[in-house]
Amino acid sequence: LTINRISYSQTQNGAYSLILDEVKGNRKLPIVIGGFEAQAIATELEKEIRPPRPLTHDLFKNFAFAYDILVKEILIYNLVEGIFYAKLVCDRQGVVIEIDARTSDAIAIGVRFSCPVFTYESILSSAGIQLDDTDEFASVPELEEAEAQPKGPSSMSLEELEVKLEEALANENYELASKIRDEINRRSS
Repeated sequence: LTINRISYSQTQNGAYSLILDEVKGNRKLPIVIGGFEAQAIATELEKEIRPPRPLTHDLFKNFAFAYDILVKEILIYNLVEGIFYAKLVCDRQGVVIEIDARTSDAIAIGVRFSCPVFTYESILSSAGIQLDDTDEFASVPELEEAEAQPKGPSSMSLEELEVKLEEALANENYELASKIRDEINRRSS
């Protein structure tokens, strides 16, 4: 699986949807995650945005490196009553160790180790869905509100977008900041 996007959850207030794509297929696996984990994944994917201090998942990576532990892969191995179960598959000096983890934490750690994410066909068959890709600003509440007003992000000036970017960074809303940065970069190229 690969990470497609993280968007604000339409079904659970204060939650986000992590959308994973099937590498050799067209199914998507949506997983509801918390805001902290969404931020942790987004900040690592958007390498240009760095928090001033290490996040919990960065601390885990630093700890693992200090003790010569490599996270080799993430395995989403079960789905029970809508809850996904995952594990970190680690290697320490040739010994493979599997560590149970919440799926959102496992993926936040996995992106820091640049390791692949796997699941079983049975999980994709039961929870995988077909989604049409939507506008890159869809499901980001701050931009949806702006679009509902007469002047949406696509009609904002670069100066206005830069102000919105500074506000998003000040509020530590790194997902929104990355979307705005992408729009600024798109216009600059």
